[in-house]
Amino acid sequence: MSAGRPSEGLGSITWWGLSPARNLLRMGPVRPEGEVNVLLVGSGDPRHILKTIASLQIEERLHVWVIESSMEVMARQLLLLYLALMPPEIIGNNEKTEIFLDVFGNSEIRSQTEETLRHAASQLSLMVTEALETPAHSCLNTTLLKFKERDELYRIFKLWIQPEPSSPIVMSKIWDYRVRQHLGTRYNSKIGCFDWDLTMKLHEKGSGVINKQQYVRWRERGLAFEMREGVYQITNQSLLSSRVFNRKGDKVAFRGYWGDIVSSPYLAFGIETDDKSLLKTQNGQHINTAQDISFSNVQVLLQSFSSRRSYPTSSQSNTETDESSQQTDHLMHLKGISVTFLPLDSLQKLPEKQTYSKLFNAIYFSASCVHQLVPKMKQIAAPDAVLIVELVKYILDLSKEQEAGFSKKVMSIALEAEFEPYNETSDNTHAVFIPQKK
Repeated sequence: MSAGRPSEGLGSITWWGLSPARNLLRMGPVRPEGEVNVLLVGSGDPRHILKTIASLQIEERLHVWVIESSMEVMARQLLLLYLALMPPEIIGNNEKTEIFLDVFGNSEIRSQTEETLRHAASQLSLMVTEALETPAHSCLNTTLLKFKERDELYRIFKLWIQPEPSSPIVMSKIWDYRVRQHLGTRYNSKIGCFDWDLTMKLHEKGSGVINKQQYVRWRERGLAFEMREGVYQITNQSLLSSRVFNRKGDKVAFRGYWGDIVSSPYLAFGIETDDKSLLKTQNGQHINTAQDISFSNVQVLLQSFSSRRSYPTSSQSNTETDESSQQTDHLMHLKGISVTFLPLDSLQKLPEKQTYSKLFNAIYFSASCVHQLVPKMKQIAAPDAVLIVELVKYILDLSKEQEAGFSKKVMSIALEAEFEPYNETSDNTHAVFIPQKK
C-alpha cells in the first residue's frame, strides 16, 4: 500500500469546478420568464455563468448572485469575469480565449498573460475600495460585501500585482511537493499512476477526450493549456492561497498551491461540446483533445459576450458611478446581465431577508457546499425553481461506493429541505430537484 495521502489530491480550495459548464436555466421543467435570478453557492469558477449567459435570448435578463467559500476564490471569479468582459477593440477573441485558459488552468503562465493579469488586478483593486452604493460595473458588483471582505480582496489583488519579494514562490517546486504528498511511495512510478487515473477513472467515466500526453503534463507540472509556442514559467499568482497547518501546537499559515492536482481543469470546458464534430474518433482515438474542446467552447462563450454588448447612454455618465467606473469603463457592459457577489457567511441569512423571499429561479450548490442546504432554503426558492447539486463523479480518489453514498446523502438533504427529484435531466454530474408540491 501507498504511504501517500489520497485525500490530498483534491486539495483544500476549489480553483475550478468538478463538473462541466451548464446552462442552469435549462435544467428544470419550467423556463422562467422576466428577470431571472440564479444563486451559485461554491461554484468555484464562472463556467455556469458564461454558459447560462451565452444561452439567453437578447431580450432576456439575468441576475446571478455568487456566494463563495473563500475570498481567494471570489477574487479569481472577479478576475475571470473581468477577462471575459474585455472588449474586442482591446483584445481579439482568440487571444482573449488563450489568456482566459492560461489564467484558468495553468500553474505557470506566459509573460503577456501575467501583464494582463496584473492590469486586471490593478483595476479590480481600485474598484473594490470604492465605497459606492451603485456598482462600478453591473457584472462585477461587490457593493454588498462587508468592508473587511473588500479589504481582503484588495490585499489579494495587491499580492498578484506585487508578490512578496522576501519569499518568492517557485510554482514548480510547490507543485512537485503536492504530488509527492499525494503519491507517497508511488512517486517514483508517478507516470504509471497518472496513466491509471486517466484510463481507468477519467476515461471510464466518459471523458475519453482527455489526452494522455496533456493530462500527464498537467499532473507533473500543472500546465493544462499550452496553446502556442511560448514560455510558461511565471507563477500564476491567482492560483496561490494560504493554508493553515498545526506546527507543534501553533497554527501557521503557508502560502502555496493548495488546489486540485488530480481531476484537472479540463472538466469545466473540455469534456463536452455542442459542436459534435469535435468529438469524432478515428481508429477508436479522439481526433481532438480536451484542450482543443476547451478552447473552442470558451471562444464561443466569450464571443457571446460581445453579441450582448450595450453602450451606456450619455444620461448615465453624470452619475455617482462615473468616478469609480473609470476602472471599468473600458470593459463591455452586457445588456440585461448582472452579477452580484455576496458575503461568505450570507447564505443562512438570506431566508431571513424579505428581499430574497422566493427570489431564485435556480439555486446551485457545489459538492463541497451541499451540507449548507438546510430546510429554510426553500424560502428563497421561487415556486418554479430548480435546485442543482454537483455530484462527486469526478473526484477520482473516491470509490464507487463512496460516490453512490454521496448521491444518497444529497437526496436525503434535498428531501429534508422539501425538494423532490426531477429526473429528466439527471446526468451523473448533477442531481436536479424541484420544490415539493403541497
